[in-house]
Amino acid sequence: QVQLVESGGGLVQPGGSLRLSCAASGFTFSSWPMRWYRQAPGKEREWVATIGSVGISMNYADSVKGRFTISRDNRKNMVYLQMNGLKPEDTAVYYCSVDRGVRYWGQGTQVTVSS
Repeated sequence: QVQLVESGGGLVQPGGSLRLSCAASGFTFSSWPMRWYRQAPGKEREWVATIGSVGISMNYADSVKGRFTISRDNRKNMVYLQMNGLKPEDTAVYYCSVDRGVRYWGQGTQVTVSS
């Protein structure tokens, strides 16, 4: 069965950096685009970034463009989100996701940006 396990969240000061990781299993990882989403308290879940199956094409939400970088390692079945220049409004639970006709989600990892 599909499993997605996020890690790497935590508390960071504004302007700081974090690197989120997502370990995937239960499907042919290298065949599928992967996405990161986030959900802030009281808000709807929003898309953050997408990376194509071979890691060449990436797309970002305007709110994170230029600060976040999505990447993947198909040998390790891992997808990453490098987050730089973090702002308080980046505070959210971050989820990795794959859409194989059915969308699968991990359990999420909390990112809190606060001084």
